[in-house]
Amino acid sequence: MTTSHPNRRGLVAGALATLTLPAAPALAQGLPTRDIAFGPHPRQMLDIYLPSGPVARAPVAFFIYGGSWSSGDKGTYGFVGDAFASRGYVTVIADYRLVPEVRFPAFIEDGAAALATVRRIIGRYGGDADRLHLLGHSAGAYNAMMLALDPRYLARAGAPRSAIRAAAGLSGPYDFLPLDVAATRAAFGNARNPAETQPISFARRGAPRIFLGTGTADTTVLPRNTDALAARLQGAGVPVTVRKYDGVGHAGTVLALAPLLRFTPVLDDVTRFFGA
Repeated sequence: MTTSHPNRRGLVAGALATLTLPAAPALAQGLPTRDIAFGPHPRQMLDIYLPSGPVARAPVAFFIYGGSWSSGDKGTYGFVGDAFASRGYVTVIADYRLVPEVRFPAFIEDGAAALATVRRIIGRYGGDADRLHLLGHSAGAYNAMMLALDPRYLARAGAPRSAIRAAAGLSGPYDFLPLDVAATRAAFGNARNPAETQPISFARRGAPRIFLGTGTADTTVLPRNTDALAARLQGAGVPVTVRKYDGVGHAGTVLALAPLLRFTPVLDDVTRFFGA
C-alpha cells in the first residue's frame, strides 16, 4: 500500500479513537439486534440495524469497517448502521478475525461467511436477501471489493456471486503491491501469489455495479488506488461510479456518515447509487 506514513497502523482506527463524535440526535430506529453468530469464533458476530416503522422486504446494506486488518470493532460503527437504517436499509455490521491471529485470506473469508448468513436470516428482520448491497471503508473497502470481484469467496461460503447487488468502496487500497509497509506485510506477507491479494487483479466482466469514493487529501491510502481500479473496471465493461471529495482525508469518508458530520455527501451518493 503506497502511503506517506509507512509506520501508520489502524488506517481509520486512530482517527476514530482520537476524535470525539458529537452526540447523535435521538433516532426513530429501534435498538440494534446484536451479536448474531455467523461462525464459532468470538469475533464472528454481526449486528443488525432496522429502519423505523414496520419493515418488509427492505434493501440491505452490509458495512465492513477498516483498521489495517488488525483492529476494529462493530460497536464503534453504530453511526453507520443508524445512517443507512435512516434511509430505509436493514443494515448489517460484522466483526471479523484480525491480524496477527489470522492472515490473508481469513478476514475475507469471514466476510463471505457473514454474507452467506445474512442471506439466510435477513428475511426475519424485514430485509430482502435479493437486494443486498456491500459497503466498506479503508481495509474494509478492500475486503468488500475482494468479495465483489473474486467469486471464489462467496462460492466457498455457499452464496452465489449474484448475492451482491452492488458494492461501494470508500478510501480503499485496491492496488498496493509491493507490500512496502508493516500493515500490508503483516496481513499479506504469507501469500504465495501476491497478485491474488489485489482487488485490481479480479476486475472483470460480470462483477456487480461498483461505487468508488475517495478524498483528494487522503495521504494514508492514496487516491491512485481508486483511479487504478476504476480504470480496470471500466476496461472490463463493469459499471463504475467514481466520486472524489475535495479536501477530505482518509477517515473523512466514513466520518461523513455520522449525523452531525455530513458536510460531505457520502451518504447521499452511496444510497443514490445503491438505489439506481
